[in-house]
Amino acid sequence: MARPPQAPPVVQVTPAFDTKHARTEHGLEVKALGGALTQVLVYVDGEPVPGRLDDSRTTWHTDWTLKPAAEYTVTATATREGAPATVAMGRLRTRAAARTFQVAATAPLPGETVGAGMPILVDFDTPIENKAAVERALEVTAHTPVEGAWRWITDTRVVYRTRRFWTPRQEVTVTAHLAGVRGGAGLYGAADSTFSFTVGRRQTSAIDTRTHRMVVERDGHVVRRMAISAGMATTTEYTTTSGVHLTMDKGNPVRMISPGREEGDPGFYDLLIDHAVRISNSGEYVHAKDNVWAQGRSNVSHGCVNARPDQAAWFYASSLRGDPVTITGTDRVLEWDNGWGFWQLPWLKWRQGSALPETDAAGDGVPQR
Repeated sequence: MARPPQAPPVVQVTPAFDTKHARTEHGLEVKALGGALTQVLVYVDGEPVPGRLDDSRTTWHTDWTLKPAAEYTVTATATREGAPATVAMGRLRTRAAARTFQVAATAPLPGETVGAGMPILVDFDTPIENKAAVERALEVTAHTPVEGAWRWITDTRVVYRTRRFWTPRQEVTVTAHLAGVRGGAGLYGAADSTFSFTVGRRQTSAIDTRTHRMVVERDGHVVRRMAISAGMATTTEYTTTSGVHLTMDKGNPVRMISPGREEGDPGFYDLLIDHAVRISNSGEYVHAKDNVWAQGRSNVSHGCVNARPDQAAWFYASSLRGDPVTITGTDRVLEWDNGWGFWQLPWLKWRQGSALPETDAAGDGVPQR
């Protein structure tokens, strides 16, 4: 006796076909009721929309949110043994955003080659209220798998730091899947953005203010030993900070003016300093100085680390943004939010600045909904 034919599966699309003002923040979902999905094709502006099929092959969901004011086309096929296949085809349109936000600036810059300690800084043009949703939309992919996490510094800045220094000589790509992300009341991401940078050689520097010595290593080998003079430590501002610094930028020359002093005050200075590499926001540089008599012998600076002009010029030329510079020997500790002092925070403490639950705070480059 022949078995009766099975009912064909039903394909359910959310938001429904012909919707004119679909919400963007929940993405698009396709379900097979009474069968399994064998193919799901979604397009917007002629481009395929990435998505994932669950293990049961009954539910497909976009990886990211939907673009505002955009038309999506969907073709989904579901099958069931003993039943004809079901093919669902249709269109839907998302609502326009009343207010939008976008990425305003990043560090590193697109295409930049950086040091092994480099953080990723993303600045938005509008304060973000729904930080968890925005953080989930930020994807970091590296050639060598990496453990890292985002930390919100302000309502407009979020910073990504790896647990350990980057593996050298690899490309890293950062994608902000912001289009349609709800950043706050009536505030939605305007567009996705992406950029890539390269981690160069691993160069690290160790400075001991007690022995007045600086040792520079590259890829595990010592490449330069330098006699230095650090802060004289007569005041807090003239004391070099101890901790893990990162090179932030550099100039040749850099104008340096004594903090909190006016011309005519004791200790006032206004100088142009050559080959200066900045390592904090409190005025600390590694720079050139011709006081060779003090270098290797005593600390006489106003808080910076100075070296012989030819050696400072070498360090200037060889430095990339994000190179770690570790200073020891003083009683003034570098604050984690002084410049890029992010490595001053232990890993678990760093992760506490994420807006995501602890289990989701460490990113591995895998898209999250």
